[in-house]
Amino acid sequence: MKKYKCGPRFKALLKEVKITPSEFATFCNVEPQHINNWYIRGVPYPRVEEIARLLSVNSQWLINGEGPKHPVIGQAPEQPDKPLDTQESREHYHVCVDSPDIELPLYKELPKALGSSDTHIVKIPDEAVRLPRHYLESLEVDPIHAICVPMVGDSMSEKIQDGSTLAIDRSLTHIIDGQIYALQHDGMLRIKYLHRLHDGALRLRSHNSSGYPDEIFSAEQIKKQNIGVLGWVFWWCTLNKQRPPVPFA
Repeated sequence: MKKYKCGPRFKALLKEVKITPSEFATFCNVEPQHINNWYIRGVPYPRVEEIARLLSVNSQWLINGEGPKHPVIGQAPEQPDKPLDTQESREHYHVCVDSPDIELPLYKELPKALGSSDTHIVKIPDEAVRLPRHYLESLEVDPIHAICVPMVGDSMSEKIQDGSTLAIDRSLTHIIDGQIYALQHDGMLRIKYLHRLHDGALRLRSHNSSGYPDEIFSAEQIKKQNIGVLGWVFWWCTLNKQRPPVPFA
């Protein structure tokens, strides 16, 4: 996978034009800490064109240091590259030109074959979930690493209802105790609170703990049962399942 690192170039540009992180943050309507994070992680991909335009540089140069640094007078505006290709289920996202939204690919757990009980998690063609760009930016989630999945079952109710749509940051697989993660468990999609235990063991906890007791897997069981962390769940949306009946007047 090609590494996306423009932080050092971005930092050097602000220094070159004598703009402080706080001043640039105010100009871009973000927190100063975001600018400092961009120094390390790079400018979020959806904002590269905007930032490059503000600093009068070519976006491709800002992204990867390739090509001319500054636009040539009379040059047509650059067309951004296709979103960076990524491994596994880290797929392309789409920035909606006329809105501040980003479309993220949708994945579901489906049978491997018709009538089979074995499942796997696959991308659903031509289906996407649209989220406001500022949601992702406020949590420093790079859209390149974000996907959406449905919640199946009531193990996380009342917090996350069956049928809810969830968004996952695939880049955050390091387990922070008590956070909600999406797991792949021998082909099954599972949403759980995770807790690390001694010797590489893992505790899976449901929000609906009365109906779903804790599960503990040793390091050996994790390997044998193909348990892997897909990513951190950073957003979910739930519709009320039933409209209340309105009495006759």
